[in-house]
Amino acid sequence: MPACDPTRTDNSSPRIRASDLSASIAVFLIALPLSLGIALATGAPLQAGLVAAAAGGLVAGRLGGAPLQVSGPAAGLTVVTADLIQTYGWRTTCAITVLAGLAQLGLGFLRVARSALAVSPAIVHGMLAGIGITIAVAQLHIVLGGSPHSSVIDNMRELPAQLADLHGAALSMSALTLAVLLLWPRVPGRAGRVVRTIPAALAAVAVATAVASLAGLRLPRVDLPSWSSHTLVGLPEGPVLGIVAAVLTVALVGSVESLLSAVAVDKLVAARKRGPRIPRADLDRELRGQGAANIASGVLGGLPVTGVAVRSAANVQAGGVSRDSTMLHGLWIGVAALLLVPVLDLIPLAALAALVMAVGVQMVSINHIRTVTRHREIPVYAVTTAGVVFLGVLEGVLIGVCVAVAVALHRLTRTRITHERDPEGVHHVRVRGQLTFLAVPRLSRTLHLVPQGADAVVELDGSFMDHAAYESLHDWESAHLAQGGRVELTGRTGARLAEPHDKHGPGQAAHCNCRPWTPWRNHHCERPEDASAGGSGDEPTGSADPQSPSGHQLARGISTFQRNTAPLVRGELARLAREGQRPSQLFLTCADSRLVTSMITSSGPGDLFVVRNVGNLVPPPGEESGDDSVAAAIEYAVDVLKVRSITVCGHSGCGAMQALMNTEPGGARTPLKRWLRHGLPSLERMAAKDRPWARITGRAPADAVEQLCLTNVVQQLEHLRAHEAVARALEEGALELHGMYFHVGEAQAYLLTEPTRHEEPDGELFDRVTATALYDTPA
Repeated sequence: MPACDPTRTDNSSPRIRASDLSASIAVFLIALPLSLGIALATGAPLQAGLVAAAAGGLVAGRLGGAPLQVSGPAAGLTVVTADLIQTYGWRTTCAITVLAGLAQLGLGFLRVARSALAVSPAIVHGMLAGIGITIAVAQLHIVLGGSPHSSVIDNMRELPAQLADLHGAALSMSALTLAVLLLWPRVPGRAGRVVRTIPAALAAVAVATAVASLAGLRLPRVDLPSWSSHTLVGLPEGPVLGIVAAVLTVALVGSVESLLSAVAVDKLVAARKRGPRIPRADLDRELRGQGAANIASGVLGGLPVTGVAVRSAANVQAGGVSRDSTMLHGLWIGVAALLLVPVLDLIPLAALAALVMAVGVQMVSINHIRTVTRHREIPVYAVTTAGVVFLGVLEGVLIGVCVAVAVALHRLTRTRITHERDPEGVHHVRVRGQLTFLAVPRLSRTLHLVPQGADAVVELDGSFMDHAAYESLHDWESAHLAQGGRVELTGRTGARLAEPHDKHGPGQAAHCNCRPWTPWRNHHCERPEDASAGGSGDEPTGSADPQSPSGHQLARGISTFQRNTAPLVRGELARLAREGQRPSQLFLTCADSRLVTSMITSSGPGDLFVVRNVGNLVPPPGEESGDDSVAAAIEYAVDVLKVRSITVCGHSGCGAMQALMNTEPGGARTPLKRWLRHGLPSLERMAAKDRPWARITGRAPADAVEQLCLTNVVQQLEHLRAHEAVARALEEGALELHGMYFHVGEAQAYLLTEPTRHEEPDGELFDRVTATALYDTPA
């Protein structure tokens, strides 16, 4: 293996890592029975599945652009391949696989891989669901002891006769296989952790094989002929147009499935907390690697090869860190195909059929249906699924594309325009959808429902407005303003699209016209009457006259949320209401109004369990003095919610730290002073030289307050470790602690590292915690 492999973090050694070795064995144990089952489902020679798995592991694993993606025969091409074998025979099907590989090589060199991701997910999910239904119905006949027919309609038509003629041995082995497959991941306790080291698919087939052999059941089994009689590729025979269509179908379906799987693997790798950094998939290189693997598999008499999401996910979860794990899995498949033929010949075909039928059923994903329903693409999904089932994969996908285009055009031309008057007398005209010339008559009629001289808000929720719609809206706005009215154009979020004209003459009260909390900016409204009276001119928005519209910011903000944001998050909040909160971390930070936790962590409902107090303080156990709120939140988060991490976040310019530094001994014991005593250990830590202190990467703290803000985070983490629930979870390895510092003026987050030993110029050693910037923004 070359030492220059880009997936290696240490180029000095080509040795195979233990994690890659163990991951390759786990993937091999999953791929072996599935490869045989998919070959059985297509009607190809059973060795063809093993050839494809070996070629996918060795060739695509070495040449592909997704280091941890596992390639091999996949259920997504089962229906296509079965149809090709029925139509053209096995040798021509191998030739089609080779030509499809050449087409993939060409597409990879043309660098069009990203374009394949433009296919609507509803079409992809519908295609996979249709393939899954076709597989499941066909394999059901083998499960019942019969033989499948060439089409779904024939299989459904013959199913009653098959049910009347059951074969007990085959049915019992199929039932046993499905039962083990279903129950294996659900074995509880320590025994469950042990048995789950063996993949459920392998366990199901192994148990069925053992029972069938020990019971002496007479039923069809795997029959691997000698490799000396293995059929290799032949010259393609058949109509040219049919061969071309077949090549394009295999190439396109295989490419889309492989690229989507590669993207999914990237997400799994990014979510993994430990291990070396794995580069993101090079999709064009991955496409070339898939093409090379298909050429090799076709020449050697194997099935078409694609990236397989299930095996790739198993590779990531088993700890694979480089392409070695993928290649080794291919090597183990090849060794098994040569040396384990007597063992493989014991496997009942009914067990493999039950395994593949379960895979087909899983391809009709409930999560996919929910997703396309939420995005209002269920017609595309349903039509694609039905087309694949009754007409074929290529026909079903083409019909799905046509329906998707029709749905997109319908949405482009379908515009909903409404008018209503709120209790304050403001008229709201809401436009949902794209504004084109087709909607101009309805837009004009609705706008003229607004009385002359009235206040109006026109809310545009769409990404496109053509010239005719713009002219109509602009003409009405000019006329309405000329008649003494007010107009405000906003987007769906409430952000203003055009500044309103001022209608106030001399002596009229001026109002603040800022929309509350428009995206990514605050408001500094200037009240003219204050400025004329010699005011500072920087009075905050909230100080406006309570009788003016700006005095109702909270109510207006709530109204904007209900109108615009609530419809978008209602589904997710309803799910959280049903299932309860399951946050992944406790986030403890200061109550400062400038810290918007959801913004600086890019989190949403249900992600963070947030505790805020003055100074982001964590009272040590036993020192709460009647205020157990922080300790109670910590205990609840760790013991009940089972959070996996706790973050203590400080920030620049913290008023609590300033007050702590300026506090004089003695004096009245106010509630603030009593609370800030929990920060005194931070002051002592900053003054001590024998304890770790903190600094920011590349510069010293700006002043003593910033130094205290940083040191306080380190100290509060120590207080946190003293809590019983936290200490227990840390010992069990179920919890991580993080320190974070947010510089408000720079909008920059810093992550505090573990203490490291440093040396002063005079030779004195000390421990230091470094605050490292997260994704520095360019200057």
